[in-house]
Amino acid sequence: MAYFISLLYTILSRALDIYSTLIIVYILMSWFPGAYQSKFGRILASICEPYLNFFRRFIPPIGMISFSGIVALIVLNLAKSGLFSLFQLIMRILY
Repeated sequence: MAYFISLLYTILSRALDIYSTLIIVYILMSWFPGAYQSKFGRILASICEPYLNFFRRFIPPIGMISFSGIVALIVLNLAKSGLFSLFQLIMRILY
């Protein structure tokens, strides 16, 4: 049972890391003209935009700079920390 929970935690933690990396790459693509119109840019947009749009509804851009990506990354980091705390709690209950 503990192995399954540990494996599940590892998979979820890695998934959050990968998603954070994808969001960082997507945000950095804004520095390159036409990057969003490439095939890779469209794939990243289909993956990242639904999550980022949630934050864009609440955090308006200041001038030409949008801080929604930074807030989205902070929330993902908090989710990962919460996942770790939940994992520790479950392991304490089991042992």
